[in-house]
Amino acid sequence: MSGISYQKDHDSIVTLLIDAPDEPVNTLNAAFQKDLSEALDRLEAERDDLAGVIITSAKATFFAGGDLRALITVTPATAAPFFAEIEAIKANLRRLEKLGRPVVAAINGSALGGGLELALACHRRICLDSPRVQIGFPEVTLGLLPGCGGIVRSVRMLGLQTALPYLMEGKRLNPSEALAAGFIDSLASHVPDMMAQARAWIAVTPDAVQAWDVPKARIPGGSPSSPAVAAMLPVAAAMLAQRIHGNYPAPAAILAAAVEGAQVDFDTALRVESRYMTRVASGQVAKNMIGAFFFQLNEIKAGAGRPPLIGRSKVTKVGIAGAGMMGAGIAWACASRGVNCLLADTSMERAEHGKQYSENLLSKRLAKSKTNPDKVSATLARITPTADFAGFVDCQLAIEAVFENRELKAQVIAAVESAMPVNAVLASNTSTLPITGLAKSSKRPGQFIGLHFFSPVDRMQLVEIIKGQQTSEQTLAQAYDFVLQIGKIPIVVNDARGFYTSRVFGTYVNEGMALLGEGVPAALIENIGEQAGMPTGPLAVLDEVSLKLADDVLHQELADLAREGAPAAGIDSTDGGGVVPPAGGTSRRVPPAAIAVLERMVHEFQRSGRAHGAGFYEYPADARKSLWKGLEFFVNEEQCVTTADVHDRLLYAQAVETLRCLQEGVVESHRDANIGSIFGWGFPAWTGGTVQFVNHVGVRRFVARANELAKLYGERFAPPDWVLKRAEQDLEL
Repeated sequence: MSGISYQKDHDSIVTLLIDAPDEPVNTLNAAFQKDLSEALDRLEAERDDLAGVIITSAKATFFAGGDLRALITVTPATAAPFFAEIEAIKANLRRLEKLGRPVVAAINGSALGGGLELALACHRRICLDSPRVQIGFPEVTLGLLPGCGGIVRSVRMLGLQTALPYLMEGKRLNPSEALAAGFIDSLASHVPDMMAQARAWIAVTPDAVQAWDVPKARIPGGSPSSPAVAAMLPVAAAMLAQRIHGNYPAPAAILAAAVEGAQVDFDTALRVESRYMTRVASGQVAKNMIGAFFFQLNEIKAGAGRPPLIGRSKVTKVGIAGAGMMGAGIAWACASRGVNCLLADTSMERAEHGKQYSENLLSKRLAKSKTNPDKVSATLARITPTADFAGFVDCQLAIEAVFENRELKAQVIAAVESAMPVNAVLASNTSTLPITGLAKSSKRPGQFIGLHFFSPVDRMQLVEIIKGQQTSEQTLAQAYDFVLQIGKIPIVVNDARGFYTSRVFGTYVNEGMALLGEGVPAALIENIGEQAGMPTGPLAVLDEVSLKLADDVLHQELADLAREGAPAAGIDSTDGGGVVPPAGGTSRRVPPAAIAVLERMVHEFQRSGRAHGAGFYEYPADARKSLWKGLEFFVNEEQCVTTADVHDRLLYAQAVETLRCLQEGVVESHRDANIGSIFGWGFPAWTGGTVQFVNHVGVRRFVARANELAKLYGERFAPPDWVLKRAEQDLEL
């Protein structure tokens, strides 16, 4: 029983102190199951001499949940033994709550997933009131469900209507929220108070029993057959179907397990839950999501992408050149994480306007009680507007965040660098312009790097770090540390036009325009994009980004190619509809059919996107946006693109371009490619990312389908050679 110590005091109260050896957290693994079983054997043997039991943790967290290293290995072939393991864990939890003595969970740290399930199997839950404590069921965010009694006990404690949002949305609650929700019975100001409360409750509740074990117990709010609940369930199912489009098995399984379990006795409900847990855990979507959102994301946060031999650094002051939307957002990201920053622009008025962005965000948070006046004042005090760069003299890092124009950026880079300390790092927030080219404006190219933030900065977690040809390892390490310091997710890529995220994301919107140019109805394109799991359709996305910007970037690319003397390479002019691109050559990124749509929308129809008042969508002041009826101009009733082809073209275009980025060394790890795709532009989370999507499909099947699309629609779908070799060997990527 090495992971659980058994301590009996003079009041005959046993404290089970959970402390998994050689592990940072306690997890619901085979070792814990063995230790718990042995502890229960002893508790049952000594029951007549027991007053009660307190379960707590020797670690900073109470209990972290299931062992994801084991869960990710479950397959349909091992489903039966996995089901038996879940049932064995539940049997022990039932032994605990039917011990015949009061059992209290003294929650000294976060109790998530299996940790909350363990706590719910206790008769009372007392939680330390600390901001570091989180309570909830996050399993659904990993493609799983609370499979050790969490669904069954939550429904019987709170009722179906109240419990389902906590189970299906993965909400993490602070102690006060958990108390209000009903998961926690009381809060404690410190550990001695928590333990004292536990002992006091045991003393006055010698015959504790779970509510569901009381004869004739009823589910709060009614069973699924009661009128109010029966009326709610079809609506809940329809809303869920609309949200997940059949891509995410876990939320549907949670709803089914909750409803079915509420119609049978408690122990049968546990078994129903186990069956659904086995189904989702042995499926591919859970493996995709666990791999991305747990293993790969944690590797990034642990510094997997930074040079390993360079010591950690911390920034205390940042200079930001440009107080527009991006600069203002970066200032918020810094100030909200305790980093002082100077927000500079061409006038004090413009700089003050940039600070207003943070003031507006904080006002909204204050109105929702998500912050307090003192924190608001402290955050705003960290942002200093300025009309010059003189204050950059003591900044360890400066970020250029002006308009995406090479000449303008060159001027700002030179001016900022002249005001900075000689050992400071200078970064450019650019989404497309090559860093090596921008570094020519710097006298210290080794200390120059790209930091590509995503809009809106306050909501988007990813930052793409771009290494120029001369960027030093020290500079890369400092940039990586800074991104982690402000609570963002860094991925590291090498320099190239569009880098990784903009280049691959562009294939989604470009493919949407190409489909439109080939005659596919816009509504079909948009709906299938969302059904595939993208946050929104490609045409709506481009409206938000700006068709005018896309057109400017396209013509900048063509001009650059002409200046570099490069051939008009990449896509044959007959691919995707036979539309001839504008003079100056063929884009390496944009299919000709998409170019034709873009040119007509911007120059002929004068519809440049939402910021300009009109794009693929209409934006009435008093109604929801809707597709512009003029898009019927592009519809070709004789086009023969199937809905399956529309779906696959939108996803495969992104996956194949990612594979090319890996082959070219633009992105160096599958980890950064997957996380970058999900957090950067919203590639469907159920896939595990653009690389894992290939494994999800199966490499051989993916290659066969990609080659089929290449024959039908153009060489942009042809997978690179290294993937063909993996397919020949039947190996995953």
